[in-house]
Amino acid sequence: MHRHFILFKPYGYLSQFIYELKRKKKLLGELHDFPEGTMAIGRLDEDSEGLLLLTTDGKVSEQIRSKKVDKEYYVQVDGIITPEAIEQLQQGVEIGFEGLKYKTKPCTAFIVTEIPDFGPRAKKIRDERHGPTSWASITVNEGKFRQVRKMTAAVGFPTLRLVRVRIGNVYLQGLKAGEVREVDQFEN
Repeated sequence: MHRHFILFKPYGYLSQFIYELKRKKKLLGELHDFPEGTMAIGRLDEDSEGLLLLTTDGKVSEQIRSKKVDKEYYVQVDGIITPEAIEQLQQGVEIGFEGLKYKTKPCTAFIVTEIPDFGPRAKKIRDERHGPTSWASITVNEGKFRQVRKMTAAVGFPTLRLVRVRIGNVYLQGLKAGEVREVDQFEN
């Protein structure tokens, strides 16, 4: 019987269970007693937070990664993001990927007017004395390395905090950083 988990990955954790290099890193196994064979479906960078799905079923992992499932991110950016920047994001922007220029696919993006309550991040971002910040939602169904961060930087609003809030029909809903919820299956 396979098992499935929804996790709010906190800032500063790697999306993996084993890390072979010398430096000590925080790994997912420190957050919950997962069964043997549990794998993260996709990843979030060490400095990104939010929804991470885990499963013991490789087929489920493949489906979620291969279906071009939408992934929605809330990003806190440096400065007050403009409607023009949002429009550029929606149409696709040029980013660097593996040493080449890459134009991102059109995506859904909008300004988030109500500041989301994700709780404070483990590492303080910075304070308002350094200028204002704002939030935007970006939904993509491709996942190039650090793509969302590169996209906001390309339109002049570097990402300060990135939180994945949705994968397909699975939402972060009420989980706090570090919390894990076991589910029967993932909604498609």
